[in-house]
Amino acid sequence: MPVDRESFGRALKRRVKSALPPLGFAALCAYFAWHSVHGDFGTIAREKRLQDIAAAKAVLARVEAERDAMEKRVSGLRGDRIDRDQLDERARTLLNLVGKDEIVIPYEPGKRLF
Repeated sequence: MPVDRESFGRALKRRVKSALPPLGFAALCAYFAWHSVHGDFGTIAREKRLQDIAAAKAVLARVEAERDAMEKRVSGLRGDRIDRDQLDERARTLLNLVGKDEIVIPYEPGKRLF
């Protein structure tokens, strides 16, 4: 039984034409699915941003703790109630003075207490 080439070509064209819309839709879905995971605003980028935010919050907490410690130290040197111990310590440091009964332990230039 010989195959009619003309009818085979028409049948192939008809099948290709009927398969193009679903294939195009599948390709479009695959495009958006890939970008929803790997794109600039995808889930991988979101996880990276969340890690960056967590790291920034940790740095912020550390810096705020340092700031609070400095504010506490400075608050003892100003206002109506001056902390005498801090004032004495600061004056001795700035004026390079010590008492007769005190022992002085020098620090290296790069290793200061404050």
